[in-house]
Amino acid sequence: MALLLGFLLLLLELCGNTLSLGSRSSTEGTEVLELELPATNYETKDSYKAGPIGGLFQIVHIFLRVVQPNDFPEDILRKILQKKFDLSTDYEKPENVVLTLKIIYYEIGVIICAVLGLLFVILMPLVGFCFGLCRCCNKCGGEMHQRQKKNGPFLRKCFAVSLLVISIFISIGIIYGFVANHHLRAQIEKTRKLADSNFRDLRTLLNGAPAEISYILSQYTTTKEKAFSDLDNVKSLLGGGIHEQLRPKVIPALDDIKAMAEAIKETKEALLNVNNTLKELKKSSAQLNTSLSDVKRDLEQSLNDPMCSVPPVATTCNNIRTSLSQLDDNTNMDQLPSLDKPIDKINDILQTNLSSLVQQGYKSFNDIPEMVKNQTTDIISDVKSTLNSIGSDIESIGEQIPIQDQLSNFMGYINDTETYIRRNLPTLEEYDSYRWLGGLVVCCLLTLVVIFYYLGLLCGTCGYDRNATPTRRGCISNTGGIFLMVGAGVSFLICWILMTIVVLTFVVGANVEKLLCEPYQNRKLFQVLDTPYLLNENWKHYLSGMVFNKPDINLTFEQVYSDCKENKGIYGTLKLENSYNISEHLNIQEHAGNISNDFQNMKVNIDNIVLLDEAGRKNLMDFSFSGIDAINYNIYLAELSKAPTKANLLSFADDLEVKANHLPHGSLKQSLKNNAQTIRTIHRSEVIPLEQSMSSVYQSIKELQQKSSGLGMKVTNTLSSLDSAQDFLTTRISSVIVEESQKYGNTIVGYFERYLQWVKISITEKIAACKPVATALDSAVDVFLCSYIIDPMNLFWFGIGKATVFLLPALIFAVKLAKYYRRMDSEDVYEDMENGNIGFHRHHSTQTV
Repeated sequence: MALLLGFLLLLLELCGNTLSLGSRSSTEGTEVLELELPATNYETKDSYKAGPIGGLFQIVHIFLRVVQPNDFPEDILRKILQKKFDLSTDYEKPENVVLTLKIIYYEIGVIICAVLGLLFVILMPLVGFCFGLCRCCNKCGGEMHQRQKKNGPFLRKCFAVSLLVISIFISIGIIYGFVANHHLRAQIEKTRKLADSNFRDLRTLLNGAPAEISYILSQYTTTKEKAFSDLDNVKSLLGGGIHEQLRPKVIPALDDIKAMAEAIKETKEALLNVNNTLKELKKSSAQLNTSLSDVKRDLEQSLNDPMCSVPPVATTCNNIRTSLSQLDDNTNMDQLPSLDKPIDKINDILQTNLSSLVQQGYKSFNDIPEMVKNQTTDIISDVKSTLNSIGSDIESIGEQIPIQDQLSNFMGYINDTETYIRRNLPTLEEYDSYRWLGGLVVCCLLTLVVIFYYLGLLCGTCGYDRNATPTRRGCISNTGGIFLMVGAGVSFLICWILMTIVVLTFVVGANVEKLLCEPYQNRKLFQVLDTPYLLNENWKHYLSGMVFNKPDINLTFEQVYSDCKENKGIYGTLKLENSYNISEHLNIQEHAGNISNDFQNMKVNIDNIVLLDEAGRKNLMDFSFSGIDAINYNIYLAELSKAPTKANLLSFADDLEVKANHLPHGSLKQSLKNNAQTIRTIHRSEVIPLEQSMSSVYQSIKELQQKSSGLGMKVTNTLSSLDSAQDFLTTRISSVIVEESQKYGNTIVGYFERYLQWVKISITEKIAACKPVATALDSAVDVFLCSYIIDPMNLFWFGIGKATVFLLPALIFAVKLAKYYRRMDSEDVYEDMENGNIGFHRHHSTQTV
């Protein structure tokens, strides 16, 4: 344990000089920046399970709690340590007397058991010697004569059953002894493997430290590369951020102007289309009027035929002559005014390319990221220089720590310790083989005794004949009695030796279990060691005095052990900030402040953005005063909504042909039919196209009317939106630049704040996680000493002691029972008389003892 304590202290001293090396923690960086160290795997398990034999160990622990129910004597142990285990000086002082009485009181259960065991050791040989002399003098049952008793069969059965039960208990104790002896040997054989795994884990801990240092230093490069990437992308990150902040206000205004420019072009096209179509309509209407006049004139000539004066043809001709008025044109396209004047105004407006001006506004606004990039070149260069200087500071921290020499010294200490263990472990295994052989002999001696008892019971019970007299008992029964006597004799010979072994192992095992193993598991032993001024009368806290030479720092063994069990870093575990303050070497605020200062000096000027110049504004105003919205669209709509002819020409032609069919054959009839066909041709070739053109122009004028409706208000709103956006750029752009610059700077600074914070947290909480140290200490004390040695040893004395104690009643019952199995030299004989039975003694001289 002292070796492991020294190992722990050396590791603490080492880590005191290597605090700023690294960590196994994981801190998630901004966006894709992640910082994480790979986990270290160790071979040695941090817990030990005894397996099925653990139940037997628990029985022994319960027995020890019954024998030693007192709590761990912390005060007694503190006083003993203060006196450096020397109680002989000034023994008569009252405090020493009281201390001795407290020790006796605490150990009273062990003392009583040890005294009883010593009495057993002393008395059993004397009793055996006296018993043997008494038997030789034909006393104490030594006479080969058995008196006949009425309860003799009952006593024989009681003695046999009692001896059998006791022999079973003895056998159980012997089994405990065999199991414990074998388990102890098996665990000693595992010691080499346990030691090797612990040393490999410690080497893994030490060898992993340089790798962790390199990894943490390399992570700064990763962080810097991420920051440099963002700095190189200042156009999209900072410029794009400013652009996105302004976009909701600016883009809608530019979109409105762009839409107005498109509306001007569309209006011109619509006016041209309507105007040209109207001219075509006028021509088509005139052509239709001419065609109808020709047909009408031809019909009038046909109606002048002499046949029209003869009744009843005259009536039909009069009807036709009356309906000729329906062949007139129904429209008056010539009255519609021309659109040439509004078109000329639109053409004048289009002399100024509003779309081009709007695109210039878009370009000026979209050039913001490029302007930001051009204006921040020097600042970005300064920030990169600052980041490079931070990298140099971090690298210098790693270079200034003399870790390699310390690691070499500590690794040498581990090698020396391993060499010592390897050199002495064969000796331990050799001595353990002797111990195992001795334990095997002890168990075999007890086994021999209990075998004699089992054989005696078997032969005596099987060979007993209830009809045979004591002098005529069979050979098998007699052999059983002899086995019982041999077992009793051997018991007298070996029981005091066995009890001596039991007492010695009991005193050692019980005290180690109660004074070391249990307080180590519940950590009360550490609480004792943490007592101020205990291990050194000049130091309040011994551990801090050893590590820092500052005994006033509250650093305790219990806290260090607990933190190591939780795999915490050495820095926080040993409170090494008292020796090496990592916060001073990794001043996050100082480094972050340097970067922030660079960003605070950033000046971005983008106040000269003009969304639309005065020419564009004048163009919009001219469009609003172009008179497009003042055109009397209703005149056009009313004229175009009329039918081209007063009557439906197809109906007129059909009616004309029906009337002609009622006329007699002749030139009149044929002429009317020809005119009917001509009317149909006019309808098909002139009226229908004219109707389609009029309908198309009607829809165009309707749409033009809708677009021009409220034109002045639309332009006014557009200009108002433009003024608002321009004013927003003028008054708010500086605050937007400041806000986005802060966000951008915070992003860059955040990378390094997180990195430095990760380094600090890792060093203070995770670097050189000392779990292998706690595991090594557990392996030495809890596993090797307590589980491998003390638990099997306690089970051994528990089983052997149990069997040895039961030898005493077994011996008594064996001697008593042997009298009923052995062949006697003489016996009592009874003869029936008239008034009763008269007994006499009969001796068989042929009987041998």
